[in-house]
Amino acid sequence: MQDENQHLKRELGLLDGTMLVVGSMIGSGIFIVSADIARQVGSTAWLLLIWLLSGLITIIAAVSYGELSAMFPKAGGQYVYLKEAYNKLIAFLYGWSFFGVIQTGTIAAVGVAFSKFAAYLVPFVSDENILYEIGSFKLNAAQFVSIFTIILLTYINSRGVKNSKMLQTVLTIIKIASLVGLIVFGLTLGAKAEIWNANWTDVWATKTFNAETGTWLPISGTALITGISAAMVGSLFSSDAWNGVTFIAGEIKNPQRNVGLSLFLGTFIVTIIYVLANVMYVAVVPLEDIAFAKSDRVAVVAANNIFGNIGTLIIAVMIMISTFACNNGLIMAGARVYYTMAKDGLFFKKAAHLNEFSVPAWALWAQCVWASALCLTGKYGDLLDFVVIIVLIFYILTIYGIFILRKKQPDAERPYKAFGYPYLPLFYIVVASAISISLLITKFSTCGWGVLIMLAGIPVYYLTKGKEQ
Repeated sequence: MQDENQHLKRELGLLDGTMLVVGSMIGSGIFIVSADIARQVGSTAWLLLIWLLSGLITIIAAVSYGELSAMFPKAGGQYVYLKEAYNKLIAFLYGWSFFGVIQTGTIAAVGVAFSKFAAYLVPFVSDENILYEIGSFKLNAAQFVSIFTIILLTYINSRGVKNSKMLQTVLTIIKIASLVGLIVFGLTLGAKAEIWNANWTDVWATKTFNAETGTWLPISGTALITGISAAMVGSLFSSDAWNGVTFIAGEIKNPQRNVGLSLFLGTFIVTIIYVLANVMYVAVVPLEDIAFAKSDRVAVVAANNIFGNIGTLIIAVMIMISTFACNNGLIMAGARVYYTMAKDGLFFKKAAHLNEFSVPAWALWAQCVWASALCLTGKYGDLLDFVVIIVLIFYILTIYGIFILRKKQPDAERPYKAFGYPYLPLFYIVVASAISISLLITKFSTCGWGVLIMLAGIPVYYLTKGKEQ
């Protein structure tokens, strides 16, 4: 711990931590995933309830993490908590999944979201513009732009935490202001009584869209639970990455207080914004149009209804800012996990080295290379289901770790204790477990692969175990 503090500089305050949480959470999801939720449940009330429930369980998870972040205020976050509560194997499986799919896959997906909306402003950078082709491999302009933004942000982060924190704070404030502006203008200028009233007719009458037959089918009972679980994939994915601030706890001032507070404030702010954004959607856009928005771009439809044709350009700029800030936060936080793993002998040794700017530059560039490779595959869009299943599994394990540590280390200093313990942490574990089981049953073809990738880390761990220092 002392050796770590001699190198990692504590230069981030409460505002920086909160902006990292908010900036990492808000990417492109809030602008698009409401379409899939609407198709899954076909109900305005359930659309809003799913966003609210996702926000509440995220806040519960965040305030539960506050106890762990106060106990272990150093770089690595969730990886450290799992190692302390369980063992190095469980921690390694998290790091393995984190590098292989969770963080790098999310960085790649967010990068492509940036390029897709950049194409609205500059058509030359669309995915239809093929720059290079050899055999079945095609490099299009959108992929090039995605990779370029990942490289640029990695370079900025490699030059020190001050540059990246300033960029994160400024862009996140702009992002929040623009989203709040869209909500306010939507509710004051774009809202129409006939649309609002129509969307609230038979609001609890749930139905799901059958793509094969092209018709709506009423659902209830088990089918409704399945639909809700499938719908929550998007909202949970959009609410993820809030734990990024725990990864950089080694660079947070007064981490025992500020990490936990950043987690609460950040997740609370994002939950309010997400719910209000969806209230605006149903005030401006008929539910049928939400469900079948072109390319699921609900925010584009809403902006067109509010501002006219210029609305598309407004949304394009908003999403470019949003995704750029999101990826900056993801890139900054992710490298600290590999850095901590390497110090434990569970990742490439070079990832444990800090450069002259006191940041893990090698870990940053390794992350950059793999995320860029995922951009080139063009298949990471299918990762959504198994990213969420892996994320949920490790959140469940981490929060259950609070119970384990209360017994293993009863006398350990706990500057902050999990709010509502044991009831709220237990509530999260039950709800998240139910969602995970439902996803494994209904989406085994994708979620099953996610679990398989995670379990594939077990033989890798034992093969590399001898390298531990």
